[in-house]
Amino acid sequence: MSRERAYLAVDIGGTKMLCGIVSMSGEVLTQDRTPTPQHDVWDALAALVSRVQASRDVDFVACGVGCGGPMSDQGDKVSNLHITSWQDFPLRSSLAALTGLATYVDNDAKAIVLGETWCGAAVGCRDVVGMVVSTGVGGGIISDGRLLDGHTGNSGHIGHVCVAPGGRRCKCGAYGCLEAQASGTAIAEMTGRPAAEASPAVIEQTGIYVGRAVASVAVLLDLRLAVIGGSVALGFGAPFYTAVQAEVDRQASIKFSRGVQVRPAGLGADAPLVGAAAVARRHVE
Repeated sequence: MSRERAYLAVDIGGTKMLCGIVSMSGEVLTQDRTPTPQHDVWDALAALVSRVQASRDVDFVACGVGCGGPMSDQGDKVSNLHITSWQDFPLRSSLAALTGLATYVDNDAKAIVLGETWCGAAVGCRDVVGMVVSTGVGGGIISDGRLLDGHTGNSGHIGHVCVAPGGRRCKCGAYGCLEAQASGTAIAEMTGRPAAEASPAVIEQTGIYVGRAVASVAVLLDLRLAVIGGSVALGFGAPFYTAVQAEVDRQASIKFSRGVQVRPAGLGADAPLVGAAAVARRHVE
């Protein structure tokens, strides 16, 4: 009897790193996680990936990776803004050497939008922005059924759209970026409390900022749907999504953009790993 075929999936964030085995139909078969350390990030990641890869006897098709950027095309060099020790880190080649698998790397939010159009809340939608609102804020865009990569592979960085002119300085160097106003890191810095303890007013304001960015991108690219995941967005729940939708309705008012929908990521907590698998799927299927 032949072994089950599956993807090795890796998600690298500023707070935690995930690794899992994902079936060819998008089901997470097994997973594990570890906090993202301040130092020796690669050592922690390598131990996690090795442990998961050895945990189940399957035929691995490829390794897919979602990681915060920016990065060079194909993830050959990654400079995650929330992992300060990684500047031009050779992520793809390092993981390929570790796992022995063909390895494909992309921005974590681009990964999530691929996953959501594969088997999540955006199945059948050809024009959608996917977002991660977590430690940072990332985005990925499907236009006319195609994932947008851009000149260097960094298309979709909605976290660096200005939503508050003259606002807080962002790690990218600009002021008033969505990530500087609405990420979990920003909320903790502004309120002195973790995002999980945010007040209703903070949740609403965060939704307004996110809605402002979604509306701008929707008008620019004629999109019909925004799918939003990440620990902050999902943790805030319905009041956050209501505020996002209300701001999108206010700001996306030109005729062709009216009616843009906002939905939570349909894959929920599995979105990062299914998205990472979708990065590999994009290249091998």
